[in-house]
Amino acid sequence: MTVNNIEFGEADLMLNKDLSVYHLNLRPQDIAHTIITVGDPDRVTKITKYFDTIDFETKKREYVTKVGTYKGKKLMVMSTGMGPDNIEILLNELDALVNIDLEKRVRKEKHTALKIVRIGTSGGLMEELGTDSHLASATGIGFDNLNNFYDFPQTAEDQVLTKEIKEELGMQFEPYIASASKMLLEKLAFDMFQGNTATCPGFYAPQGRFLRLTPKIPNFIDKMQNFKRGDFRFTNFEMETSCYYALGGMLGHELLSLNAIIANRVTGKFAGDYSKNMDALIVKTLDRLVSI
Repeated sequence: MTVNNIEFGEADLMLNKDLSVYHLNLRPQDIAHTIITVGDPDRVTKITKYFDTIDFETKKREYVTKVGTYKGKKLMVMSTGMGPDNIEILLNELDALVNIDLEKRVRKEKHTALKIVRIGTSGGLMEELGTDSHLASATGIGFDNLNNFYDFPQTAEDQVLTKEIKEELGMQFEPYIASASKMLLEKLAFDMFQGNTATCPGFYAPQGRFLRLTPKIPNFIDKMQNFKRGDFRFTNFEMETSCYYALGGMLGHELLSLNAIIANRVTGKFAGDYSKNMDALIVKTLDRLVSI
């Protein structure tokens, strides 16, 4: 509701004293419109070490940001921490930086679309995905409950699939499906394996790991691996992709999640040192972003 010509009140659009958005500690003039995100704050420097210049940097909590140039292209790299809740904050505040007038607290008439590419690690659910593989998520299947709080549209076809996933995997709730940017898939991932990525809201039970607690859904990973409907099968899993695609898509941005496969749950292999695989994905992504 608009009150006194203010569309977003102080308790909804929270800003710092310098008018930077509350969690990211960024102002509109600080950012680039092509963004690489990573979970681990230490990975920011592992990407920006390839930059020609670093022109701006800031940090607050797990959100570490550096802006600079790579082969003449202005890019921003930022860390998010892990999990859907962090991505919800990230996307809402990034969108506010370009689509809301922060001084007047009203939405801008002209929409600005950001290009956001997640570079992360993932576990494989197909034998052919070795621990040196790169996978682009064509879709993200959300096992989190974030979209219960948003009016996220699902096609009738997707609703049929998510109901079947719920029933066959023995889940007590229905997941959701969201898609990557077709443009970014074509430009950045044309030679990568493209798959269906399950987004899990945790590292242990949601990914089939159990220490001292009893599993609610026995053999969860086996059920995921064996689930097939036509051309659809689960290829890998991680902790953020579906949130990027669902919220980013609703906000009108271009999103893509790129994954370095570091473990394979079918073969039981884990890449203890996956730095070479990750570095290869980083450089490949940087080189391809230059032309977009």
